[in-house]
Amino acid sequence: MKFYLISDNVDTQVGMRLAGIDGVVVHEREEVRKALHEAMAMEDVAVVLMTETLIQLCPELVYDLKLNQKRPLIVEIPDRHGNGRTKDSITRYVREAIGVKI
Repeated sequence: MKFYLISDNVDTQVGMRLAGIDGVVVHEREEVRKALHEAMAMEDVAVVLMTETLIQLCPELVYDLKLNQKRPLIVEIPDRHGNGRTKDSITRYVREAIGVKI
């Protein structure tokens, strides 16, 4: 079983390719839908990595597939610009775990 990337930028694709993960770069909603359906049909793909930007283009499809398909697992990854959510979530986890505000 392997990983597969659906990205909105070449930098992410190149980085993942260096780690041995194949994938595609798409930008439009219909391209995302087509790439996701193709990835879901691949028998050897266990995890589909998708950038946050692409998930925001068709969230209803992604969440429907997450809820109703047994495989592959769809995982949202930050794009190269990120969204700032990671820092806040880590800070919140620390605050909840040890009660210290950072």
